Amino acid sequence: MPSNKSVSDAPIVQFRNCRILRDHKLQWEDLWVRQGKILNPEKLFFDEKGAADVQVDCQGRIIAPGFIDVQINGGFGVDFSQETDEAGQGISLVARSILPHGVTSFCPTIVTSPSSVYYKVLPQISVRDGGPGGAGVLGIHLEGPYISAEKKGAHPENCLRSFGEAGFSELLDTYGTLDGVNIVTIAPEMRKSGEVIKELVKRGICVSLGHSVANLSQAEDAVKCGASFITHLFNAMLPFHHRDPGIVGLLTSDQIPAGRTVYYGMIADGIHTNPAALRIAHRAHPKGLVLVTDAITAMGLGPGRHTLGQQEILIDGFNAFVAGTRTLAGSIATMDTCVRHFREATGCTVEEALEAASLHPAQLLGLQHRKGTLEFGADADFLQLDDNLNVKATYIAGEVAWSSLPI
Repeated sequence: MPSNKSVSDAPIVQFRNCRILRDHKLQWEDLWVRQGKILNPEKLFFDEKGAADVQVDCQGRIIAPGFIDVQINGGFGVDFSQETDEAGQGISLVARSILPHGVTSFCPTIVTSPSSVYYKVLPQISVRDGGPGGAGVLGIHLEGPYISAEKKGAHPENCLRSFGEAGFSELLDTYGTLDGVNIVTIAPEMRKSGEVIKELVKRGICVSLGHSVANLSQAEDAVKCGASFITHLFNAMLPFHHRDPGIVGLLTSDQIPAGRTVYYGMIADGIHTNPAALRIAHRAHPKGLVLVTDAITAMGLGPGRHTLGQQEILIDGFNAFVAGTRTLAGSIATMDTCVRHFREATGCTVEEALEAASLHPAQLLGLQHRKGTLEFGADADFLQLDDNLNVKATYIAGEVAWSSLPI
């Protein structure tokens, strides 16, 4: 049957002999792509009388939506929190380098820094689509400086801030701009935090709770104000206690407003979170789990000394510590490694592991109709993987961005 070019002259690509992740299940179906979007084959056949121009035999591999990393501080020698005129080049290098690990979109994350860093770096980072040259940038994640000194983790204490009477306008002064920002992590126990959360949410920015000593009631109040995410659950927050479970208690809280979901980031690198804790979180609230790397400069590099913003970081094996301490400072894990470890540690299904790195972060950011899914009309950002969830090829807008497959 010849292709019908009356609707579009763009070539139609059919991926066949594959199991595609759709409706939360792997299904033996073909994937059809045109002009960077997932096509509905029924409309193609019956409305356009069309057929494929190119067929790709996937040889039984899995096709899943591309991974989305909403917390990544850098990698491959790049530190997003450095005061530099070359932030754009750094973003591009990381965007290219994460393609073999299945990441098709990401949120460059800037940790607690002096205002001069925000003023220098933020204007250089813009939201952009991905392509053969690298993963897309969905927006910036600002982690700090409005966080707790008691739970600062690897964030420099001398740069931490709290809200004064002016509240939100102080935050604007600190950052200089919120253009391109899509996530802000704050500690909800701070005075004026409720007002600040409401203002951020009003501007379409996702508010995440983290680096905090908040009790459960304070965390629930923050959610009622619009907060919808938890930054690296269990890390840099009060430990779970049966009389006051703190932020962790949001996973099973009965105070979440109707129709709302609280999502939570998990660093499944085998270091930040014990497998038993991973299992507890997943079983308590599986639909909210979002895998993040929290990767730093040293991801993709060897042992040695690196930076995370204002701090010097020492890589010891698979651990990243603030130099001279045993304080963890992000990870050096790649997203595909986290997906595999999460599946192994929790015993979850392949579908659940893949959706934790794709559908769930897309839902968090309100992008689930075009990212993190293979539904018809969505962006054709997807992966070919083997049964062990090793990435074999990465596609963005239907084009091969990276592949280890023979041509």
